[in-house]
Amino acid sequence: MSTLLLKSEILATYGVVPTSEFDPNLAIRRRVEYLKSFLTTTRRKAFVLGISGGVDSTVTGVLCQLACSELRAEGYAARFVAVRLPAGVQRDEADAQAALAVIRPDVVLTVNVGPASNAIHTEGLNAFITAEGGSAVTPEQADFHKGNVKARMRMLAQYEQAALFEGLVVGTDHNAEAVTGFFTLFGDGACDLTVLNGLNKRQIRLMAKSMGASETLWNKAPTADLEELNPGKLDDDGFGFPYDLLDDFLEGVAIPKAVEAKILARFEATRFKRRSIPGFGG
Repeated sequence: MSTLLLKSEILATYGVVPTSEFDPNLAIRRRVEYLKSFLTTTRRKAFVLGISGGVDSTVTGVLCQLACSELRAEGYAARFVAVRLPAGVQRDEADAQAALAVIRPDVVLTVNVGPASNAIHTEGLNAFITAEGGSAVTPEQADFHKGNVKARMRMLAQYEQAALFEGLVVGTDHNAEAVTGFFTLFGDGACDLTVLNGLNKRQIRLMAKSMGASETLWNKAPTADLEELNPGKLDDDGFGFPYDLLDDFLEGVAIPKAVEAKILARFEATRFKRRSIPGFGG
């Protein structure tokens, strides 16, 4: 596929309105109504969301809490369950607590996924090394794979809480992450519904500001913080280019050709992550 056709495909599916035309309050209202309709239609009783202290989960949390509060006022029993999911000690715990103060969830609970993540990673790594006759895995490779184990353990913990509370797991992926495949398949990419789709990162920041979040939260440098050998690794470093340029690309703004080429390459390399699970059709 030519570069022009690929770019057209991406923008047709994942392009967003220019931020100059973006109304954060309207975006909030529309998503709250969507959440309310989804919960009542499915006849579930709660939304469940992992709170990291980043802007994506902060905004999603506020949306969920607004929806549940309004539903209760309308006579429908609904609760928002905010789940803290540290893998041991979280370095930016203060940000997570600040996010909770903005969200004011109905229920807050903590599930430490560290012990389970360590156990499954160790067992799996040892099994691989044994099967491969002692084949070496570099510390960096092992650390990266362990990070994905953590992401999947976090989603497992959220789905257990969703079952216990008779609720739905809400995801935080948005268009910038979707285009770059910057999520763990069946980890943070697994959920029952999403509300940040149709947005880029700067628009989510504007929504956070409108919700009353402090600049510490809405302007926080995004990090998945999954790698122990490189703690706090920024998403920008994972992309290989700044979020601002990715946001510009999604708004149809011209960006350096070298960065555009990287975005297109990431889109192609991660295309399998955005497809439904393939099945034999014969």
